[in-house]
Amino acid sequence: MAIIRDFEEFVEVHALLLAASGIPSSLHELLYQKLSSDTFDGGDFFQVEPCEDGRQRRLVLTADSMDKESQVFLVDHAWTFRLSDALKQLQEVPGLAQRMASLMCVDLDLASDTRFVSGSLHESNSEMSIEAILEREVSEAKEKYDGIVRWLELDELGIDDDILVSLDLPRKFPDLIALSLCLNKLKDWERLMPEIAKFKDLRALWLNDNPISENCRYTADTVLKLSPRLEIFSSKFTTNFGEWALGFCGGIYGKDNPGCMEQVNGSLQNVTTLDLSDRCINNLISQAFSPVQLPSLSCLNLRGNPMEQNSAEEVLKHLQGFTCLRSLEVDIPGPLGESAVEILESLPNLSLLNNVSSAKILEKGKHVIDSMLQPRLPEWSPEEPLADRVLNAMWFYLMTYRLADEEKIDETSVWYVMDELGSALCHSDEPNFRVSPFLYMPEGKLASAVSFSILWPIQHAKRGDQCTRDFLFGIGEEKQRSSRLTAWFHTPGHYFIKVYEKYHQNFQTKNYDAPSINSSKARSLLGGDGSPLHVYTDIPQVEEFLTRPEFVITTEPKDADIIWTSMQVDDDMKKVVGLTDQQYINQFPFEACLVMKHHLAETVQKIRLANNTYSLDKHSFFEYETHFTVMNYGRRLTHVSTPEFVIEFEKEHQVEWLEIHQRIRNMIQSVFESATLVHPEMHSPTSRAMYGVDVMLDCSFQPKLLEVTYCPDCTRACKYDSKSLLSGEILKACDFFNDVFGCLFLNETTHFTPF
Repeated sequence: MAIIRDFEEFVEVHALLLAASGIPSSLHELLYQKLSSDTFDGGDFFQVEPCEDGRQRRLVLTADSMDKESQVFLVDHAWTFRLSDALKQLQEVPGLAQRMASLMCVDLDLASDTRFVSGSLHESNSEMSIEAILEREVSEAKEKYDGIVRWLELDELGIDDDILVSLDLPRKFPDLIALSLCLNKLKDWERLMPEIAKFKDLRALWLNDNPISENCRYTADTVLKLSPRLEIFSSKFTTNFGEWALGFCGGIYGKDNPGCMEQVNGSLQNVTTLDLSDRCINNLISQAFSPVQLPSLSCLNLRGNPMEQNSAEEVLKHLQGFTCLRSLEVDIPGPLGESAVEILESLPNLSLLNNVSSAKILEKGKHVIDSMLQPRLPEWSPEEPLADRVLNAMWFYLMTYRLADEEKIDETSVWYVMDELGSALCHSDEPNFRVSPFLYMPEGKLASAVSFSILWPIQHAKRGDQCTRDFLFGIGEEKQRSSRLTAWFHTPGHYFIKVYEKYHQNFQTKNYDAPSINSSKARSLLGGDGSPLHVYTDIPQVEEFLTRPEFVITTEPKDADIIWTSMQVDDDMKKVVGLTDQQYINQFPFEACLVMKHHLAETVQKIRLANNTYSLDKHSFFEYETHFTVMNYGRRLTHVSTPEFVIEFEKEHQVEWLEIHQRIRNMIQSVFESATLVHPEMHSPTSRAMYGVDVMLDCSFQPKLLEVTYCPDCTRACKYDSKSLLSGEILKACDFFNDVFGCLFLNETTHFTPF
C-alpha cells in the first residue's frame, strides 16, 4: 500500500494494532487526525508539577474538565534503545543524559537554588529585619487580640545561636504557645535548650532544617523534660500530645487562633477531619484521641506512624468506637495489620480505605492499596556522573515492546522512556487515564513505522485533578499484583514473603492425576475443489518463505482461512477485525500456562546460566555475556551447523548427544501434557501453533526448561540449511515455513516426528 490517504485506509492497515492497544473505537478517527498531522497538544490540557520534594513529577489536568473517552493524546518517546546500548548512548548522544536526568529528577544538585547560595538566608528570603518582624507581631497582637503574642514564626532569617540568645525571646514573649525557627542556622543544643526551658506554656517548637536537627542526642522526649507542656517538636508528636496537638492537626489552632488553657478543653467536639500522618505516634490510644473527645470524626489519616506501643487488635478496637468514621488512611502492611480486607472486616462502617472504595477492595480481595506505597526514588552521590544516575533511576520509567523487522520477530525487547508529559503519569490502582504503545505506519508498511504512546481518559476528570495510570493494567491479585509492585514501590518484604508462602502452599495442596492423552485426528484443510488456503500474516518471514501453491497470502484478515500473527488474538480483537470462529489461528486457548513464565513455573523449574560470573553491578547490566543466556541477538556470531555442534559437544564432554536429545524430547512432551492436564480447555479444533522452547543443560547434562515462546524467532531456520540427526535428511532453509504449514494444515509429516 502507498501512503495512507484517509481514515478508512488507516483503520485497514492498523486494525490489529488498534484492537491490541485497547483504544476505544470512538477515538480512532481523532487519533488518525493527530497522527497524520503530528499533533502534540497535551500541553494545552495538562501541566507537569514537582512532587516528593522535587524528586518526582506528577501530571495535573489544566483543562476545565475532561469526560471519559472524550480525548486522545500523542506521547512521544524521548529515548528508545536496546538494553545493551543504554550506557553507550547516554555517554555519546549529545544532550541525552542531561534530558533523562532532568526527566527523572536526578539533577537536583546541579540546578541553582537561591535559598542555599552563599550569603545569608535572611538576604534571599525576607526583606524584613528580625527586629521589624518582632515589632509587627507585637503590633498585630495589640490590634487583633489581647496584646499577648502567643504564636511566633521566625523562619529562614539566618538566625544562629548567638542571634537567638541575643533576641531574649522568653523575656519579650513569655506567653508563647508556638515558636517556629525552621530553616535557620542553629547548631548548639547546650545554648538553645536553656532558652527553650524558659517558656512555661510552650506547646509547639519547630526546629526543622537546622544543623542542630542532625544531632541525635536530643529527641522529643529529651526536650520534653525541659519543656513539660510541649506536644509538638519539629512536626512530630511528643508522648505528651493531647487536645492542643490534635486541634492543631484538625485545623482549630494556628497563628490566628493559638489557643489557651481555657479554650483547649472540649475543643475537638466538632472536628470531622484529622490528618495525623507522619507524626511519629507510638501510642495512639489516649484520653485526648478518643470517641468522647472526637465524636464527629469522619476522616482520619494515620499513615507514617509506628504505633509500636499498640497492637493491631487494640488500635482496631479503639477505632471501632468512632461511629462516624467513614474514611481512613493507614500504612498497609502496617500497625493495623497486613491486609486491607481484614481492616475493613474490623471496621465495617468505612466507605473509603486509603482513598479507595471499600466495596471495590472487598470485591477484588485487595490486600495492599497500591497508591499508598512509597515510590523507589533513586539515590546518588554528588560525584556520580549523570549517565550512572540515569541508569539507576530509569527502571521506574521504562516501558517495553517487541518489534518485527524484515528478517525476524525480535525476541529482545525495545525499551523506551515516554516524554516529560507521559513520564509524569504516576501510578494508581484507581487510575483516570490509560496509556498504550502504538506503531503508526504512514506508508502502510512496518519499515515506515513510528512508535508513540497513546493517552486517553478512562474516567471523568476536572481541573486540578492528578492524572494517573495503572502500571500493572490488567493484572490482579490472582497474578500477584501487590508483589509485582515491588519493581516501583517499597512493598514490605514480609508481605512479599507471605504472598509467596501462600502461593507455594496452594500449589502443594493441588492433586493432579496422570493425564490421559488422546491424540486428535489431524486432517488436511484443503477442500475438494483444490482452491488454495488464504493466509493473513504480519510476520515478514512467512510472507517471504511460504511459497507453496496450496497457500496464498492475503492482506485482509477477515478473508483469510488462516491467521498467523505475532499479536494476541482475543475476543475483542476478533470483534474489531471481523474474525470468526471458523478461521484457523496460530494460538491455543489458555496457552498462557506455557508462554507466561509465572504460569509455566507451576509445573517446571528453571535455572539461569551465563558465560560470565553473575553480578548486579549496574555497568554489568550491559555486558552481553553476564546477563544474557541466548547469544544470537545483536552480535556477529560464527554459525555452526547442528551436526558440527554435536561432534564438537560429544568430543568435549564425552557424552552421547542422542541420549541428551531424547531427554529433551521427553521433557518437552511432559510440559505440554501437563498444560493439557491443568487446562483441558486448551483443546481447540481451529488452533494450530508453533512454539519455541529454550532449554539449557546442567552440569549433569540434564535439560532445564527456561521458557516456552509464542511465535519464536525463526531467522536461522529460514537462513541456514540443516540436517536431521535422526533421519539424516537435509532440511532446506527456504522450505522451513512450507514444511511447517504442510504439517499443521495439510496433515503432512515430512521432516517431523510426532511425540
